Amino acid sequence: MVECRDRADRFLGSGIYNSKSQIIWRRFSRERVALDSAWLRAALERAVARRSQDEGGGLNPAFAVDIAGDAPKAGLETPPYINPSTAGLGESDDLPGLVVDQFADVLVVQIQSLAMEKRATLIGDLLAELLRPAEIIFRNDASIRRLEGLPLEVHTRSGADWAPRWQRIDGMEYWLDLQCGQKTGFYLDQRRQHPLVAKYCAGKRVLDAFCNQGPFALHAARAGAAEVLGLDSAEEAVAQARLNAERNNVKATFAVANVFDWFNDPVRASEPKWDVIILDPPPFAKSKSALVGALRGYKEINLRAMQRLNPGGVLATYTCSHHMQDAELRGVLADAAADAKRKVHVLEYCHQPPDHPVLITMPESEYLRGYVLRVE
Repeated sequence: MVECRDRADRFLGSGIYNSKSQIIWRRFSRERVALDSAWLRAALERAVARRSQDEGGGLNPAFAVDIAGDAPKAGLETPPYINPSTAGLGESDDLPGLVVDQFADVLVVQIQSLAMEKRATLIGDLLAELLRPAEIIFRNDASIRRLEGLPLEVHTRSGADWAPRWQRIDGMEYWLDLQCGQKTGFYLDQRRQHPLVAKYCAGKRVLDAFCNQGPFALHAARAGAAEVLGLDSAEEAVAQARLNAERNNVKATFAVANVFDWFNDPVRASEPKWDVIILDPPPFAKSKSALVGALRGYKEINLRAMQRLNPGGVLATYTCSHHMQDAELRGVLADAAADAKRKVHVLEYCHQPPDHPVLITMPESEYLRGYVLRVE
C-alpha cells in the first residue's frame, strides 16, 4: 500500500501499487489509511449494506436457503430456492480487484489484484463472518490476473469440491456449475433485462443471439412467444440451455452457430423474418486498441439483425465492453439503421443494475449498456 501525490505534492489518497500491472496504482481511499483487517471489514460491511437496501436484491446476511444437488433431470419437484444476489465490488466499493457474486448461500469470489490476493484468506474469513455462507468458491481463473502477475486457479474455502446443482433465478431454474462454469456461473448483471425484454415477446417469433444458458429465450418462451430460437457458438452453453428449457417446461429451440456466419448465410434471405431479436454478445473490445475493430463488429451484427426484423419488430441490443461509451454505441446503431434503411425508435434505455455500481469519477466502472429499439 502506498500513498500518492501529484506534482504539486498534494495528497491524492491511499492505494495499492503493483509494478507488474498495467494499472500501477489503484486508490481505495482519499484518506491516509491502511489496507488492514479493520478497513476491509468496514468496506465489506458498507458494500453489504448498500445492496441490502436495493429493491432488486443484494448481498443479504440474513436468509435461509435450500439448494437442490440432484442430477440434471426434467420434471423434478421444484425445491424452495432463494433468488441469488450479486455484488460488483471493485473500485466502486473501495475494494479494487475484488468481485463477489452471491448465489443463495454460496459466494463466488474473483480476485483480480495482487493486493487483494495477498489478503485472500482474510477476505474469505471476513465474508464468512459477515454472510455465513455454506461455501466460498474462489474463481481466480480470469485471464486478467495474468496482467497482475498472478496465477490462474480455482478452489473453495473448505477445500471440498462444490458440485453443480439447480438454482432458481427470477422464477427460472438453471443448472449452474459455480466452480467450473463460465465466469462466476451466471451473468447476474442481466437479470433485470430478461423480464423487460420478455414483455415484448408474447405471440412473437423471437431470436436470442449469443444465448449462453438461455435466460432471455426462457423468459420469452414463458411470456408466450410463438417461436423461440437461441444461438451460441459454445456447444456446452447450448446443451445447458436445452437442459434449462426442459427443466422449466418451456418451448425453445437452441442451436450451435457462429452468429455472424448465421446471419450472413444466404439461406436467411428465404426464411421468415423475426419479430424480436436479442443481441447480447461477449465483449468485442477488451482493450482500447481493439475498439475500432469492435465498433465494426457491433455495427455488422446490429445491421444484420435490423435487416432480419419484420416492420415494427423489436431489437434488444447490449454491449458489455467498458471501452465503448454510450455515444459510440448510439453512433453504431445509427449507422446500422441508415445502412439497413430502417427507421428506429428507442423504447428502453438499458444499464447495469445498482448492485454493479458505477463510480462517477471512473468511467471504466460503467461497462454494461444497451437499448430496446422498435425497427420500422
